[in-house]
Amino acid sequence: MPGKHVDRLVDTLQALPTAIGAPILAACNAKEDLLNLLATARTRPNREHVHRLLHRFYTRCAASDLPELHRLATTIETWWPQIHAFLTTGITNAGSEGTNRVIKTVARDAYGFRNPENQRLRTRTARRHREHLNPA
Repeated sequence: MPGKHVDRLVDTLQALPTAIGAPILAACNAKEDLLNLLATARTRPNREHVHRLLHRFYTRCAASDLPELHRLATTIETWWPQIHAFLTTGITNAGSEGTNRVIKTVARDAYGFRNPENQRLRTRTARRHREHLNPA
């Protein structure tokens, strides 16, 4: 978000009653901190930079009274080894997750088929019809 829009958003939220504007601003700031952390993916970030961004995110979440931010911080902490691996290597399992989703969807659609061979063939051919799943 451009700086002038951020300034306008902050001014608007601070003009609201504290009970309304402060939690929204805290959530918005935590979101931006998390996005800054995730933006380091595939950039070969050094450990200190990642640690600084992560610490800033955790500090902001801990300072807020929002249980949603505390839950988000707990989730990030739980998945941190996998997130850190993605940030440093840029490798994900998105392709296999997408393929598994297609297989499960087709299997769900094919529920009740009496012939398992037909279901297997339908699962295999469904992928060919989904162009976005075929590697270029």
